[in-house]
Amino acid sequence: MPPSRARITPALALLLLAPTACTAGERGSTPVPQTVAPPPATRQAEQLWLPLDAYASTVAETHVVEDAQDILMRRCMNDLGLEWKTLPRVDARDTVPPNLRRYGADEAEAVRHGYRPPPDPPSVVRRNRAWDERDALSADVLRAAYGPSGKGGCLKTAQRQLVGDTAPPDHQAFNQLTGTALEASRRTPEVRGALRAWSTCMAKAGFDYPDPYAAADDERWRTPEPTPAERATARADVACQKSARLVKVWAAAETRVQHRLIQQNADRLNEAKARKDRWLAAARRVLNG
Repeated sequence: MPPSRARITPALALLLLAPTACTAGERGSTPVPQTVAPPPATRQAEQLWLPLDAYASTVAETHVVEDAQDILMRRCMNDLGLEWKTLPRVDARDTVPPNLRRYGADEAEAVRHGYRPPPDPPSVVRRNRAWDERDALSADVLRAAYGPSGKGGCLKTAQRQLVGDTAPPDHQAFNQLTGTALEASRRTPEVRGALRAWSTCMAKAGFDYPDPYAAADDERWRTPEPTPAERATARADVACQKSARLVKVWAAAETRVQHRLIQQNADRLNEAKARKDRWLAAARRVLNG
């Protein structure tokens, strides 16, 4: 069996399952089930950078490693007399920022999609379609590519050629700490105050929700397409987040929490970053020929 694909971004997983967190890991990771359609991000959220981001793999970086492994796998498979189509590349413009939808919503997206993420852009659609086609390969080809366990075969050979015995990046370190930081910052007095201001603003607009997560997770939005009510709620949500300065306040609080967690977990995080950097550098060497 081929490794499973993670089709969900880190910040989306945070919003779906807060306080649980997930990062863009290697292709062997298990995807987080999508249970809530969160609001899309504001321009402010698109530019949001948090201290722990330095230790995580972005979606774009994950694609770099996947693409390099794929080139090496193709060589291995060809040596076995088997064809191997590499995955189509994802356009750099089509990768989402690391903290998209972490705490904020975008007015333009709310108008069009309510609390639904926009459709995948063409390059992402092409890549996902290629993964689907790969899943449908014959058992013999899949066994040669991935071995019986899904972690062997030409995949293991490619990884060894890429980084030798270097272990994969420790994404769990980031996953645990970013979820802890989100929940801890949510309990700070300033964030609680901003959430109360947001809720009061929503109530004045005729909507009764304690926080943006509850608004995004309203069971009324579990329809095939966004309804006028969903879009109206999302538009009010955007306006109230702006009036409550929610993204700015929450990001400042979480930044402080993350700095503290980084100090407390420096050894593990530095090791995780060193592994990530080695994998990424090796992948770029392969892609650069």
